Amino acid sequence: MKILTSPGAMRAWTREQVVLGNKTALVPTMGFFHEGHLSLMRMAAQYADTLVVSLFVNPIQFGPNEDLDRYPRSFTKDCELAEGEGVEVLFAPEAGDMYPPGFQTTVSVEHLSRSLCGADRPGHFNGVTTVVSKLFHIVQPDCAVFGQKDFQQLSIIRRMVQDLDIGVDILAHPIVREPDGLAMSSRNAYLDADQRKSALSLSKGIALARSLYTDGKLDTAVLTEKVKKHILSYSGTEVNYISFIDCSSLEPVDRADQETLVALAVTIDGRVRLIDNGLLAGTG
Repeated sequence: MKILTSPGAMRAWTREQVVLGNKTALVPTMGFFHEGHLSLMRMAAQYADTLVVSLFVNPIQFGPNEDLDRYPRSFTKDCELAEGEGVEVLFAPEAGDMYPPGFQTTVSVEHLSRSLCGADRPGHFNGVTTVVSKLFHIVQPDCAVFGQKDFQQLSIIRRMVQDLDIGVDILAHPIVREPDGLAMSSRNAYLDADQRKSALSLSKGIALARSLYTDGKLDTAVLTEKVKKHILSYSGTEVNYISFIDCSSLEPVDRADQETLVALAVTIDGRVRLIDNGLLAGTG
């Protein structure tokens, strides 16, 4: 496996693959790999001849009071795991190479970025779309894989690719969960044993919403209150948002149907913010 750190070296490798007629898949990550990341890599490998994984903790998607400095990192282990999955290139640029002095251009997907995590974390998605746009230009992949745990992010990236005519197929991988139902996330590493029990409030809240929906409860105001009460019954939980939205438009809905997705953000003990989501008519 090659480890490339400069955008120029990454572009040169990409040009070689084009000459060879190889299709390239990209999995953008911020590292600290877990089974969720590895599943994305396995999926990507099925759609291309070569696999590139980017590892970059993107500073411009973190707010002033967020966890940029303490975000979990494990570069050596990540390299071993990526190589074990057959990754050809690990692209791990420095922040100064991605955002050199004088950098002032951002990419914004206006409407889809306003709600959910966009309302909760102002500017976050501008940072996401800017870095993903840069990665697409540098790596020039034929396809890229994103996880459905970050459902809003997935929708925004798809919109950006469509609006800007970027020739990258966006593939979605289902949420990967721990045996107890907790959605896999690098931030789970912050949780101690008691906090992890509280973190199960998200997946249990989704399960409750699905159960109520199956029983014919369709008023999303009622569903929201019941899910909120359930989540707050766990120690140290603070609800950032509970939203019942159309899975295509991300617009809130008053009455649930088969296209309704429940999206949650919950902070545990004031320090660990977790997200999760699920279709009311789904099982994952």
